[in-house]
Amino acid sequence: MATVDLNADMGESFGSWKMGDDESLLGIVTSANVACGFHAGDAVVMGGTCKAAAEHGVCIGAHVSYRDLAGFGRNFIDVDPGRLRDEVIYQLSALRGIAAIHGASVRYVKPHGALYNTIVHHEAQAKAVVDAIGAVNSATGADVAILGLPGAFVLDLAEQQGIRTLREAFADRAYNPDGTLVSRRQEGSVLHDPDEVAERVVALVTQGSVTAIDGTEVAIKADSVCVHGDTPGAVAMATAVRDRLAAAGVELRAAA
Repeated sequence: MATVDLNADMGESFGSWKMGDDESLLGIVTSANVACGFHAGDAVVMGGTCKAAAEHGVCIGAHVSYRDLAGFGRNFIDVDPGRLRDEVIYQLSALRGIAAIHGASVRYVKPHGALYNTIVHHEAQAKAVVDAIGAVNSATGADVAILGLPGAFVLDLAEQQGIRTLREAFADRAYNPDGTLVSRRQEGSVLHDPDEVAERVVALVTQGSVTAIDGTEVAIKADSVCVHGDTPGAVAMATAVRDRLAAAGVELRAAA
């Protein structure tokens, strides 16, 4: 039976401000990308999300970001690579400690937003992220993987350093012909129809391709598929994806 991981961004509430329906999504997905306080989330939210994920048997990943609360991590920051390395170590280590309190472990890192897209091609920042994961793995004996866009420079660099890599596709985002994501500033960059999204995911998982925004087919091989928790109707979308995959004979299983 074919298998694929289904992940969602979670823990993105902050103080009294609420984002997403994490509890419902945890009953559907197999992996949770938990915000680590730099683009969203705080200590209380991180703890509650890790506890709930552990109770649902959902794999936990660190959703690390630029330090950009005001911009929700969607603004590029020309940060010094040494600082970026230390800030990724900080975020990953904080979540690892909180997860351990709840009997769980952090199995992978998924950079968020602008950082995710930047390290597809930005060598210095990609190296900083990889060096951070390598440092944590080396110091703690952990085996934290990195989840990223297929073909991204950061994945090549991670493989060179012996860090496990996981390739990701997006259920609810439009693709450019080169396999990168269409900018959120462009109309049509985010998909909202659950049936359309579910059909795309089934084709992606079973056929290894997705239709780009210009109508061409893009070959993509993914270990994990993301449904954004902050997308309106995320629960309905994740449910439709899960059900259509099951009908196609695809089993959901955590990749990390």
